[in-house]
Amino acid sequence: MKIVVIGGSGLIGTKLIRHLQEKGHETIAASPNTGVNTITREGLAGALSGAQVVVDVANSPSFEDKAVLEFFETSGRNLLAAEAAAGVEHHVALSVVGADRLPESGYLRAKVAQEALIRASKIPFTILRSTQFFEFVAAIAQSATKGNDVHLSPAFLQPIASDDVARALADLTVGKPANGIVEVAGPEKVPLDEIGRLYLSATGDRRRVIADVHARYFGTELNDKSLTADDNAILGQVRFADWLAQRSAA
Repeated sequence: MKIVVIGGSGLIGTKLIRHLQEKGHETIAASPNTGVNTITREGLAGALSGAQVVVDVANSPSFEDKAVLEFFETSGRNLLAAEAAAGVEHHVALSVVGADRLPESGYLRAKVAQEALIRASKIPFTILRSTQFFEFVAAIAQSATKGNDVHLSPAFLQPIASDDVARALADLTVGKPANGIVEVAGPEKVPLDEIGRLYLSATGDRRRVIADVHARYFGTELNDKSLTADDNAILGQVRFADWLAQRSAA
């Protein structure tokens, strides 16, 4: 089966391609780095020719509200139109757990808009909503830093290893379209401020984490259900503390 991975040179894309190749599938890593651009449509038709499945794991280069919305809407429209012309049989997209519960976040509003385009198309689809990757914790801490203090919500997060996300995505990619949403999350729920504390301690960072119920997470306040998955979610295997230990050892 020929599978095109949009955003195939990124964190999830490279891991996904490895899993798919291990399953024996022909894969194409499509990104501006490989001459495929979903915004300008450069190289898109050629890359999708003969493909049965397209997986979209591309991310916006900007998190600014207007820019991120324009990216996901423009990219989504161009990609879905090219897939329809190429006869693609399954569209798979990576989204975010809780995207529809946090409308104050410009980034999450953009992901909801992307999901709406997918649902409105006539292409069978699967949307995988994931919780936050372990690798994203550094950016979360940086975005919440004021001076030497990191203000983080004590609301629960359910972070997940990117390897676990890629593994779940690979299984869904080669399966039948769900024509709906599937969730994947880490094996445990941990307060966000505690996640920040563990990460900074493990990396020797002297910044102080302050638990703040009003701290904003990329534009929005959180509660314990904002970014945690439903009970029927696929659960990853790697725990955050173990990932930190492995990272430190490496």
